[in-house]
Amino acid sequence: MSLESVRAFFQQHAPDIPVLVTEESSATVALAAAAHSVAPEQIAKTICLRVGEDVLLLVTSGTARLSNRKFKDRFGGKPRMLDADTVIAATSHPPGGVCPFGLPSALAVYCDESLRPFTEVVPAAGATNAAVRIAPLRMAELVSAQWVDVCE
Repeated sequence: MSLESVRAFFQQHAPDIPVLVTEESSATVALAAAAHSVAPEQIAKTICLRVGEDVLLLVTSGTARLSNRKFKDRFGGKPRMLDADTVIAATSHPPGGVCPFGLPSALAVYCDESLRPFTEVVPAAGATNAAVRIAPLRMAELVSAQWVDVCE
């Protein structure tokens, strides 16, 4: 169902971008990099976080590490990782397939500066074996993301 919402999103907003489904899992950065023949840095990992009562999505380079200090300075609180059930409830996507596309309701989406050096990144697409290839700036535009610098 989640994969279908992502496909519908791209059909409506960016029909030129195909959703790529692989036989092998791409649920981790290493698996996704191998499945799509890119460097781990090019994987755009999406993290579902809570700050206070707010849930947000943060998309970063696959090898970037969240800086608690930078995050707290930017968002005014400590980031809390959500459990799998809460992630699915918020995004409709399973862990390993979480992405900012095809969400059941609006969530704040942020793209970290660690994505900017790349002409193309590979975020998940709603399933643990689905992804898209997209320019980071276009991805941010499609999901109305704000750019932030919260990684090391």
